[in-house]
Amino acid sequence: MSTDLLFTFNAGSSTVKIGLFSLEEAHARQMASAVIDFRKDPPTLHVVKGTEISETVLKATASDDLREVIAETFGWLAQHFDMSRVSAVGHRVVHGGDLFAGPVRIDDASIEEIDGLTSLAPLHQPQCLRLIRAIRHLKPDLPQTASFDTAFHRTNPDIVRRFAIPRALHDEGIRRYGFHGLSYKFIAGKMKRRMPDAARGKVIAAHLGSGASLCGLDNGVSLDSSMGFSTLDGIPMATRCGALDPGVLLHLLGPLGRSASELSDILYHQSGLLGVSGISADSRELLASERPEAREAIDLFTFRTAGEITRIAATLGGLDALVFTAGIGENQPRIRADICARLAWLGLDIDETANAANSERISSSSSRIAAFVIPTDEEQIIADEALSVLTERV
Repeated sequence: MSTDLLFTFNAGSSTVKIGLFSLEEAHARQMASAVIDFRKDPPTLHVVKGTEISETVLKATASDDLREVIAETFGWLAQHFDMSRVSAVGHRVVHGGDLFAGPVRIDDASIEEIDGLTSLAPLHQPQCLRLIRAIRHLKPDLPQTASFDTAFHRTNPDIVRRFAIPRALHDEGIRRYGFHGLSYKFIAGKMKRRMPDAARGKVIAAHLGSGASLCGLDNGVSLDSSMGFSTLDGIPMATRCGALDPGVLLHLLGPLGRSASELSDILYHQSGLLGVSGISADSRELLASERPEAREAIDLFTFRTAGEITRIAATLGGLDALVFTAGIGENQPRIRADICARLAWLGLDIDETANAANSERISSSSSRIAAFVIPTDEEQIIADEALSVLTERV
C-alpha cells in the first residue's frame, strides 16, 4: 500500500498547527492544514482543505498526555484522508540546544535529550513532547522526526552567542541560541529562488507575530538573532517583554518579593503589547483603538524593532535588504511603515501604495535598502526536513 502522506505538527503554547502533505517525487506538497485550539474549552479543530473550511468541537479534554485529543483528531482526519497512507509525522521543536544541528528521527534517546532541554523553553517544549508521546502511544510504528528552531542559528559566531558572564556559566549552556529558525530557513530559501541577488547580500528578516524576533543573514546564513537564551529576549511581543535590564528582575525578586513563578507569568504573559497598553495583545485591536496607551504600545514595538535592526546591521557590517514576515509582518502596513520611517536615515524608503497592498516588494525605486514582504511557511520546512530524514534512513 502506498505511504505517500506526511503530517507536520507545529506546537505553540496554546495551539497546534497541523499540515497534511503529499509526497511527490521527493517533494512535499501541502494539501490541507488544521489547527487545534486549546484556548477554547472544549478545544476545537479547525481544518482548511482548498476552499473547504470546517470547525469541529472536540469531545476530548486537554489532559496532560493529550492522548484523547490526538486520538479524536486522527479519527476526524481518517474520515477525510486515508490515514494508512501516512508515512511519517514531523514536529517543530523549539529548543535543540547545542545537541541538535539539524533534523533527527525521534527515538527513545532523542526524546530524552529533547526532554532534558525543557528548562530552556518551558512554554513550548512540554507541549511538543506531549504530542510526540501521544502519537507514539496511538501509532507506535509511525516514524516521527524533529526539526529544531535553534538549529538554523548554530552558524552564529561565538562572540554573538556569548553573554558577559563567567566562562563557566557559558560552558554550562547559558548562551544565546536564537529562535524562529524554521521560519528564517524558509525565508532564506524563498529569497534564493525569488530574488537571488538580494539573497546573496546582507539581509535582516523580521518575524513579527505574537512571538517576534529578527535574524541577520549574510548570503542566507544566520549570523545574529534578536532572541538569545530564551524566547523572552529581543523586541517586545504580544505578551512577552523582550530585552529587559536584569536589575529589574533582581528588584522584583528581592525588594518586591515576587516569586519565580510570578515573575515568569509577568514576563511571558503580562508584558509586551498587552502590558504596555493594558488593552490587548493583538496589534489589530491596538491599531484600531484611539486610546493613547494603545498608540504607545505600538510606538514602543516599532521603536525597539528599528533599534534592533540597526544593532544586527552592525553585526552584518551593512544592510542590503529588510524582509517582513509572520502575522504582523505580512499583514500590518502601518507597523511596517512606522518601522521603516525610523530607518529612513539608512536610506530606506518604502512605496506607500505597494506597502498598503502587502506587495512582495514594498521599497521605492530610489531606496538604498530593498524591503520585502514574504509570507513564511514553517510547516513546509518541517515537511521537507522530515522527508530528508526519512530518505537518509532508506
